[in-house]
Amino acid sequence: MRRSILACVGLLAFACVTAATSAPRAEANREAATKRAAISHFGAEIAASQKATWRWQRVMGVALTPTAGRALAAMSVSDAADAARVWRLRAIVAERKAQHPPQLKAWLCIHRYEGSWTDTGDPYWGGLQMDVSFQRHYGAWLFAHKGTADHWTPLEQIWVAVRAARTRGFWPWPNTARYCGLM
Repeated sequence: MRRSILACVGLLAFACVTAATSAPRAEANREAATKRAAISHFGAEIAASQKATWRWQRVMGVALTPTAGRALAAMSVSDAADAARVWRLRAIVAERKAQHPPQLKAWLCIHRYEGSWTDTGDPYWGGLQMDVSFQRHYGAWLFAHKGTADHWTPLEQIWVAVRAARTRGFWPWPNTARYCGLM
């Protein structure tokens, strides 16, 4: 009987020690899983905001905002949350800037004398009547991803024209620019 009591006490002591050592390990595993889930969530948010920011920057023809170069897995949850907030703000700012292209009234005047925003008439497409070589040169990213200008939004078409006007002025639209008093 004494042996069975000692065996029970020994078994109970072993169970207590095992439980005491596995409880912190289980807690650590839960914390690690929670951190992985949070980092994954913020990582997806960062990726979506980066994509939106870079899309608008490509449309406007400005340099793309670089990443900080830190690996997401090396960040703490609060650092990842901060990075997600920064990229959300960058996306908002880029979109707001893109909504107000320079000389918007001039481009709308030119459009009034040109075609529909969805004009598919070969050799000129879109609301500012851009030929294929013009689209490839000034709107390469849009041309590669969306095709000809009749598939672009009016805002995208205007930004491509703005990029052209930076170097060529309004000369690609000689008649309509004269009608609008731009030349």
